[in-house]
Amino acid sequence: MPYSLVSAATLGFDLVRLPAGRQVADVLLTGLGADAPTLHRLAAGHPAAGRSATERAAHALRARRAHELAAAGVPQLRDMSDAGSEGEGEDRSARLVALLERGTIGSTPALERLVRDDVLGPEHPVVADLDPAVATLAADVLADAATGWWAAEALTDPVRTELTGPYATVAAWEPLAGPDLGPAAPALDELLGELRGLEEAGRRRWRLAVDATRAQRRPWAAAMHGAAWAAHVSGRTRTLAAAQLMAVQAFADSGFSSRDGAEGVWNALAGCVQGLAMSDLLDEESLTVLGTPWQMVTGRSLPLVR
Repeated sequence: MPYSLVSAATLGFDLVRLPAGRQVADVLLTGLGADAPTLHRLAAGHPAAGRSATERAAHALRARRAHELAAAGVPQLRDMSDAGSEGEGEDRSARLVALLERGTIGSTPALERLVRDDVLGPEHPVVADLDPAVATLAADVLADAATGWWAAEALTDPVRTELTGPYATVAAWEPLAGPDLGPAAPALDELLGELRGLEEAGRRRWRLAVDATRAQRRPWAAAMHGAAWAAHVSGRTRTLAAAQLMAVQAFADSGFSSRDGAEGVWNALAGCVQGLAMSDLLDEESLTVLGTPWQMVTGRSLPLVR
């Protein structure tokens, strides 16, 4: 399945179930918010920059092999679905949850296309005016790092470090520019800050809220689609994607597990983030559906951004 910034919540569902999904989100956020100096720094950090033709060819070969290992190392749900089709009732539900903990919807080739075609694609505010060679090298560094962290458990330490090291070195020089979160930025910061501060009692409230709202699955999907469409027509798709990726980071920082992500906590959080980020353009019914888990957990409605 291809990824896109329009469906960033789906990407987030995969990331919160991967051991190093937080790091993947960090790489993508860097790409979304990169200004020209950041892209030049990323390009300068490319392992082939300033190397001879022979060295560049050797690096390209190693990188291609590393990406092939990464693509084969993380199972996809479509390749594992038969294992969850047997049985019935609670046994089948347990099998499906186990599948969701271990398999992803997308793949590393889909992730790399997202970096090159969407994150650093035509809608990026800086890339169009950049030297194409610089943009290509920067995209390589970001795509390699995202792939290396995606498949972190499937790769040997040297292979993973070769993919993620150049990005890590550039990021260590000084803080990288972050993306704009739009008019809801202060409210999103507050929501994600509360999430990061959760203790076990708070995490339990989120799980209970998920159980209590399972019957709203169809209205929730419609409301999520409506918010994504509102982001598209208002030119805020990148902004909404950034909010979802920041939610991935907060999910990891809050102490939730991959099982929590598989069992619905991520979807509940993603709905709250989607509703809050686009609250100035959504109808009241959609906001209510998306914000119900937040209402249950905190006793407060999502703040409206008008």
